[in-house]
Order: sequence, then structure tokens, then C-alpha cells
Amino acid sequence: MKNDLQKYLDFHRINGGTGKIFQFEILEYKDGFLKLKGIFPNETINPNGTVQGGQMNSMLDDVTSLLLIYESQGSIYPNSTNLHSIHHRPLFEGEVTATAQVIKKGKNIATVKGELYNSEGEIAATLLHTAVIMKSKWK
Repeated sequence: MKNDLQKYLDFHRINGGTGKIFQFEILEYKDGFLKLKGIFPNETINPNGTVQGGQMNSMLDDVTSLLLIYESQGSIYPNSTNLHSIHHRPLFEGEVTATAQVIKKGKNIATVKGELYNSEGEIAATLLHTAVIMKSKWK
């Protein structure tokens, strides 16, 4: 499993802009759930010294999408229709934990919850991601 999932993370790192930034590493996978370690580099920090909220949303968009892509073995690509985020506390430069959990996946629409945790394990942001399921052009 880990090698199989790694090829999707590698593809994302090579072909996706944010894949180069966040440098995901696999922590855990089980059916309908993914946990990754990610990094917020200095380029994601706002003038206040915290991670810019859009960067948090971007990481959560990535991890929730990667779960759907991996579980389809690359045959689908989620086309986001709604990203609803709640920011609970600031994040700072460095490592975070990002999780994704499928809430509901139908034939055409999927909803996935994503969460970011700081280095102390405290929740920092939650995202509800709704996407239209489309055939992947890479498969």
C-alpha cells in the first residue's frame, strides 16, 4: 500500500505546484481515511508570521483530493464545487499533520472532510470539500 500511495504523492510533487511546496509524507492510510505530514515553508507565511489561511485551505484541498484520487487508483479527478473552511487557531512555519476522511461518495459527487493539526496535535483548521467526480486525463 505505502509504495502504491507514494507514487501518487510523487506525481503530485512533480506535476502540482502545491505538491512541490507541501512535501507530503505518508503517515497512515485506511479505507476512506488518509493522514499525511506536510510542511508550510516560509513562502506560505503572511506578514503577521502565521500561515496564510488560503495556504491552509490549499493543503486541505490537496489532501482531500489525494484520498479520492488514490482510492480510484487514479481513474478520477475531483473537480471542486465547494470548499468550506473553518480556521480554529493559527499555524506557523514547519510541520503539520493533515487528514482526510470521506463523508459520502456517490457516482458523481463526493464530500470529504479535511483537518490540519499543529505540532502539538491541536486542530487548526477544518475543511469540507465537495467535488464533482470526473474521469482523470492521466489514467
